[in-house]
Amino acid sequence: MQNGFRNVLMLAVLPLAMNVAFAAAKAEKAPAPAPAPAAAAAPTLSAEDKAATGKTYFERCAGCHGMLRKGATGKNLEPANTAKLGQARLEKIMTYGTEGGMVNFDDILSKKEISNMATYLQMPAEAPPEWSLADIKNSWKLLIPVDKRPTKQMNKVNLANVFSVTLRDSGEVALIDGDTKKIWAVVKTGYAVHISRMSTSGRYVHVIGRDGRYDLIDMWTEMPTTVATLKAGFEARSIEASKFKGYEDKYAVVGSYWPPQYTILDGLTLEPLKNVSTRGNTVEGVYHPEPRVASIVASEIKPEWVINVKETGMIKIVDYSDLNNLKETTINSAKFLHDGGWDSTKRYFLVAANASHKVAVVDTQTSKLAALVDTAKIPHPGRGANFKHPKFGPVWATSHLGADVISIIGTDPKGHPESAWKVVQELKNHGANSLFVKTHPKSENLWSDAPLNPDPKMAGSVSVYKIADIGNPDVKAEVIDIAAAANIGKTKGVQRVVQGEYNSTGDEIWFSVWTGNKTEASAIVVVDDKTRKVKTVIKDPRLVTPTGKFNVYNTMHDIY
Repeated sequence: MQNGFRNVLMLAVLPLAMNVAFAAAKAEKAPAPAPAPAAAAAPTLSAEDKAATGKTYFERCAGCHGMLRKGATGKNLEPANTAKLGQARLEKIMTYGTEGGMVNFDDILSKKEISNMATYLQMPAEAPPEWSLADIKNSWKLLIPVDKRPTKQMNKVNLANVFSVTLRDSGEVALIDGDTKKIWAVVKTGYAVHISRMSTSGRYVHVIGRDGRYDLIDMWTEMPTTVATLKAGFEARSIEASKFKGYEDKYAVVGSYWPPQYTILDGLTLEPLKNVSTRGNTVEGVYHPEPRVASIVASEIKPEWVINVKETGMIKIVDYSDLNNLKETTINSAKFLHDGGWDSTKRYFLVAANASHKVAVVDTQTSKLAALVDTAKIPHPGRGANFKHPKFGPVWATSHLGADVISIIGTDPKGHPESAWKVVQELKNHGANSLFVKTHPKSENLWSDAPLNPDPKMAGSVSVYKIADIGNPDVKAEVIDIAAAANIGKTKGVQRVVQGEYNSTGDEIWFSVWTGNKTEASAIVVVDDKTRKVKTVIKDPRLVTPTGKFNVYNTMHDIY
C-alpha cells in the first residue's frame, strides 16, 4: 500500500517537475525581456523660475482659477487635469486664449514665461499662509488721524465728477477731473486695484488691490492723500462702505480671496474690528477650502451688506448694527458667484453665478432668494445696466464672457409680473468675451464691450443700442471702433477697450484702451453719449494700463 501510494504520488508530481524544468531551460535560452519604460520625470522648475512663475500666476491667473487652482470662472488647474493636457497643449491654450473668456497671453508674456507657466501648472499647488485679524492689525497704518484732517474741502475740484482710474500694472490709481479731463493726482496703491468705492459722504475713495492692500484716500486735502492703509490678505477683490442712514462712513468691509474671509473696519481709520471666515460647504454640501469673497454691495434700506461667496454659491446678508453679536443670513443660490448690481429700486440685488450660467436675484427686503435666472454662457455684468424696456418696463442687463449676447432680465414683479426674473430678450453683441454693459438714467443708449475677444478688431470695439429701439426684434447695434479713435499707434499688445463709465451728468461715457503691457501707450476715450462721437482722448505717460474707472457720484449712488 505504501509503495502503491508512493507511485501514485510520483506520477502526479513528475509532470509538474518536468514542466518546471522545461520552463527554466527555455528561460535560459530566451533573450532577457526589455526593461519597463522609465516613468516620465516630474515637471520641475528652478527655484528662481518657480518663484517668478508663481508671482505671474497670482497676478494673472488666480482670479479665475483660484490660489489652490481648484477653478471657478476658469477651469480646475490641478495636476490631475493639467498633466492630461501636457506641456505643448497648455502652452497653446495660454498663447491663443479660449472662447470661454481667457485672454491670449502671447502679447503679455514671453515664450519662456508661457513655457514655465505650463510646467508650473503640472506641479502641485502650494497653499499660501493664513492671514489673521492680528496680522491685519499689525499691517494697519493710520497715516493721518481724523482730527488732523481738514474740516472742509481744501481744493476747488468738482469731486462728484472725479474718476478713480485703475492703473493696473503700475500699482496706482489716477484721479481724473471729469470736468477738465486732466489728471488731478496719481496715488500709489496696491497691485492691480480691482475696484474703487466711495464713502457715503463722497469725501473718501476706498481702493483695494489684488494683492490685498487697502488704501483710504482723502479728497478734501489740497491734493488727494492716503490717510490709512492695511493689508487685508494675500489676494482680494471687493470693498464697500456702510450706507444705511445713521451709519454713513462709520464702517467699511473688505472681502479677500485668500484667505477666504471678510473683515469689518472702521470707515474713517480702517482700524480692523472683526474678521469672519467664509470656509464651509457649497450649495451641494461639499466642503470647499477656498470659498472666496466676490462682490459686496451696501443696502440703503437696512444696516446690511450683501456679501457673495464665489465657490460655495452662498450669499451672506451681514447685519453690521451689532458687531459683537454679528448676524448673518445665508442664502443658497448657485456657483460660482461673481459680480452684480442693484435693480432700479435698490431692493433686489442681481449677481452672476457665472460658471453655472445663471443670475441669482436676492430680495433684500425679505432676505430671501427671489429667483435663479438661466442665461447664456458665463454672464459677466460688472454692475449691470438698468433701463426701461419699451415692452417689459424696468429691466436689468448683463453681457457674457462665453456668448455674444446681452441678456435682458425683467425686474418689475409688481408692474410686469409675467416677465419678472426672466430673460425677456437677447441682443446681439459684436462679440463674446464681454466684461461690462453700461447705461445711465439720463442716457438713451446701452453700451457693451468685448475686451477679451481674441479678434483684435472686436476687442477694440463696443456695441451701442438705442434703448427706445430695443423692443424691435430687428434692432441692430452700432459698432464703434474705440481703439482706432484713440489713435495711440501700433502696439505689441492688443488694444482692448474695456468698461464704459458715465460722468456724473450722464452725457459722456469713458472707455479705457488697455494694451496689457505697461511699457506701451494706453488712453482713455471720452464719447459724447448723445452723438456717439469722440469728444476727447486722454493721453498721458502716467496712464499705465488703465482699466476700471469709477465716477465718484455714480459709484456713491449705485447709478448704472
